[in-house]
Amino acid sequence: MPKYKTHRASAKRFKKTANGGLKGANAFTSHRFHGKTKKQRRQLRGTSMMNHTTLKNYVHMMGR
Repeated sequence: MPKYKTHRASAKRFKKTANGGLKGANAFTSHRFHGKTKKQRRQLRGTSMMNHTTLKNYVHMMGR
């Protein structure tokens, strides 16, 4: 059977955690901050864990 190829764009954006999760940067952080509260802007800094509903698709792209 052929090997799985890693989706390179995903590999550059996400890191796999020890327990099998994925972490990466938050969405909605590039522009239009005037419509967001200070609390929203503060909580969008840094990284966060990926939602479990989309995790299965991205784990497959990362080459298992």
